[in-house]
Amino acid sequence: MIARRTLLVALGAAALSAPLKSFAQQHSGKAPRIGWLVPGTPADQEPLLEEYRRGMRELGYIEGRTVETEYVYADGQFDRLPGLAAKLVEDKVDVIVTSSTPASLAAKQATAKIPIVFAASSDPVSTGVVASLAHPGGNITGLSLMSSDLSAKRLELIHTLVPRVSRMAVLWANPGMALRVRETKAAAEQFQIAFFDAGAHDLDGLEAMFAELSKWRPAALVVTTEPFTRQHRARILDFATRNAIPCMYEESRFVEAGGLMSYGPNGGDLFRRAAVYVDKIIKGAKPADLPVEQPIKFELVINLKTAKALGLMVPESILVRADKVIE
Repeated sequence: MIARRTLLVALGAAALSAPLKSFAQQHSGKAPRIGWLVPGTPADQEPLLEEYRRGMRELGYIEGRTVETEYVYADGQFDRLPGLAAKLVEDKVDVIVTSSTPASLAAKQATAKIPIVFAASSDPVSTGVVASLAHPGGNITGLSLMSSDLSAKRLELIHTLVPRVSRMAVLWANPGMALRVRETKAAAEQFQIAFFDAGAHDLDGLEAMFAELSKWRPAALVVTTEPFTRQHRARILDFATRNAIPCMYEESRFVEAGGLMSYGPNGGDLFRRAAVYVDKIIKGAKPADLPVEQPIKFELVINLKTAKALGLMVPESILVRADKVIE
């Protein structure tokens, strides 16, 4: 056991001083160790993590036999991410996988040697996660949540469902959403809709923003999908219900829990696709040579029960486009 530990330490020291190499180049015949830097809570992130594991199984990996995985959770506390990323580096994992812009940046700052794959990042270019989508550079790549006209499409759907909307707001938390907020504001201006930036970065800020929104009374609210909003999903849904505010979410789980409508990338699909990136890196690919993938699968989900409670008549044009209708 002592000899084995000594060998692992020696290999780790060599990896720190050597240029970035693939797992296949360094550890032929050994089961790869994947480190998952999870920004949210175990309960909240489990459905998405299971999609990642499903993707790995489809690629022939058997947990505990042909691949080992270590999970560390920030529980929605972004200040814990750097320390958790450092732990994965100290544990000498072969690939780090994560999601969200803050977690991706924490992993990138923790190591320039270990390959990193992000399953979802809102705006990886302008936030400095990667150099560009086509040529990410360095030791990190993955999947982006951004699509060129996604914010405009969400606003179009809101305008169709709530034709007389004149005031709207965006509730968001992490810095990676800044571009999303700007794009939504620009789209609102095209529809001549007054816009309110409802940024909230912690629980106290969220409660303060609820108070501001109660005063401002938006006719519609867009809620971004990120670890913070997932963690406080029940609070957000309760606020929207009590104030009778039609909400557009980016993830269907909000609608399944009682929200009005969602339109966005399929989160499970993104996490499954992350397994493809991990597989390529294990087999020798370099992150710098793997372009960042943009979402190609989007889904529209509408909750008719919630629409009825809000006094909204869902037009046929939305129903025929919906991938899922909750009655």
